[in-house]
Parts: sequence; structure tokens; C-alpha cells
Amino acid sequence: MDWKQIIQKHSRKILNRISMDLMLEAYLTHESSLMDLEDIPQTVDPVWILGKKYNTVIDIQQIRNDIQSRLWFTYRKGFLQIGNTNFTSDRGWGCMLRCGQMVIGQALIFLHLGRDWRWDPDKRDIDYLKILRMFEDKRSAPYSIHQIALMGVSHGKQVGEWFGPNTIAQVLKKLATMDELSSLVFHVALDNTLVINEVKKLCTVMEQTNSSKQIWKPLVLVIPLRLGISTINPAYVQGVKMCFTFPQSLGVIGGRPNHALYFIGFVGNDVIFLDPHTTQQIGMLPNKDIETEHKIDHSYHCQQINRLPILNMDPSLAAVSGFLIFLTPSFMYAFCLKLP
Repeated sequence: MDWKQIIQKHSRKILNRISMDLMLEAYLTHESSLMDLEDIPQTVDPVWILGKKYNTVIDIQQIRNDIQSRLWFTYRKGFLQIGNTNFTSDRGWGCMLRCGQMVIGQALIFLHLGRDWRWDPDKRDIDYLKILRMFEDKRSAPYSIHQIALMGVSHGKQVGEWFGPNTIAQVLKKLATMDELSSLVFHVALDNTLVINEVKKLCTVMEQTNSSKQIWKPLVLVIPLRLGISTINPAYVQGVKMCFTFPQSLGVIGGRPNHALYFIGFVGNDVIFLDPHTTQQIGMLPNKDIETEHKIDHSYHCQQINRLPILNMDPSLAAVSGFLIFLTPSFMYAFCLKLP
């Protein structure tokens, strides 16, 4: 082999390595055409979005409106540094934190506005704006990236370190106790066990004005799951689908290091998800009075639809948490009766 052939061979190796690095970067950041988004296909299979069933032939606009009405939290840049760190963006490490925001955001929408609420880009909805401001990228917002990242330190996660599904669940559990507006109870069902009496005790409080009357605090139930070790086990496919058919469903989050997604539904054997791997400029939304604030509002709602085959998920997408919300005890008991 002459020198020319050797140089060509090494050049190809370098180019291939660069190409693979670029593809990996695109996959992790979702900022390339390599991850063109899939839309909803016309099929006889129903579409399920967080407990709502749709027909793709006659309900396509309703499907789009439902998905676009979910709060979409992505990487942001330009916010004030988090704590004593130099981080002014969460790009590259905050995807699971953003997925956690999407879950709790959906819980608050469900609780305060109802499951049938739909986002109207031209409307100034005071209650909706109040919820959205709770997630602004500043320390004073109760569910901000700052609060989540700093709370993660108590769970052994330094600011800038990737969270796993269990860590984000535990952090949200702590932050929920500070949310006086919603009075949510977070419960993580460990070891595949749900103790009904334990949950009932957590959610039941006595009314302050009437000590004999009990009040049920809304419950967010987190169910950690394992979908396999080296591959996604096909035996779990129907179970994953079932998660999205419950009217109490808040969806599923899952991920491997550097790549977390928020799954909100399915069609056929494809899951539908929101992807936080897009970096947007920070933006506050005081009153939605001016054009720039309308644009900021749009940035919290995904205009495209992502889907991928369940069995085509990355094999290491194994750690998953399913979230459900129960507004009354009868809601929870009815759910338990549906379980196989």
C-alpha cells in the first residue's frame, strides 16, 4: 500500500468519525433534519392521547389541537446562572428536568383547567398564564429549571448533571410540597407495589373550618417501570399502551443519559412524544399583551408531532416512570380495579 492509499484510508476514517459525531450530536439535541418529525398517519387504529381516544380520519384537527395544548418545555439559553454555577443554559443536560416540567405542567392543567382545556394562541387566559409563569426560568418560579436543578443537589446530582426518571420524580415530590396553590401529593410506588391505605393517608386531611370533614388532596402517582435490559421486551408493549388509555394519565417519561422524552400517547404500535431537545431563547410571559409575548407563548407549544415505533426505541430506554393524577379517592379506586 503506497502513501497515497494510506492517506486516503486515514482520511476516510476521520471523515466517518466526524460524520458519526455529527449524527450523534443531532440525535441528542434534535436540532437537525436527521430527526424529521413524523405526523399522524391515516389509519383504522385509534389515537390515544392522555386518556382521550381519537379517530385519525375524522378527528385529525382535534388530535393536533390536543397535542399542541400540552405544555412543551425545552432547553433554554440566556437565563440567570443557576446558584453559584456558571450555567445560563441547560442544553445538553436538562432534558429529563424539562420532561419533569412537562409532566407537572400537565398535572396543573388537568387540575386547574380540566383535561378538555385547549390552548388558544389568540386568547389571554389568566389561569393558564398563572400556571405557565410557575415554570419560568428564574429562581423565584416554583417549578423552574433553577429550582429543579438545585433540589437535585440533595439527591446527589450536581447542577449540570443528567437526572434519571427516579431522581426527577423525587425532586418534583419535594417541590410539590411548596406549591400552595395546587396542594398536590406526590407518591412514588416503589418495588411495583401500591399500598392503597398508605396513599389514602397521604391524601386525606381535615378541613380547617370543620374538623370532622375530610378533604382529598389531588394525587400524582408515579409508577417506576422497567421495559427490559438490553432490548425493549415485546411483552411490555400492551402495558405501555394501556398507560395512555386511562383518563387519569399524565403520560410517561423515560430516558438514557443525555436523552429523555415525554410520551403522551400512541397510534398503532407507535408512541407519540414531546421532545425537549430544542434550544430556545429564554422568555418571560407576564400578561401576553404584546407581540413578543405572543411569540414566547407559542414557544411553549409544539407545532409538530413526534412518533416512533415502540420496539424501535433505543434498547437502553429502559427506565420509565408513568404518572397519573387522581382528583378524588373514587378516581383512584376505579383505576385500581382496571389493572390486570
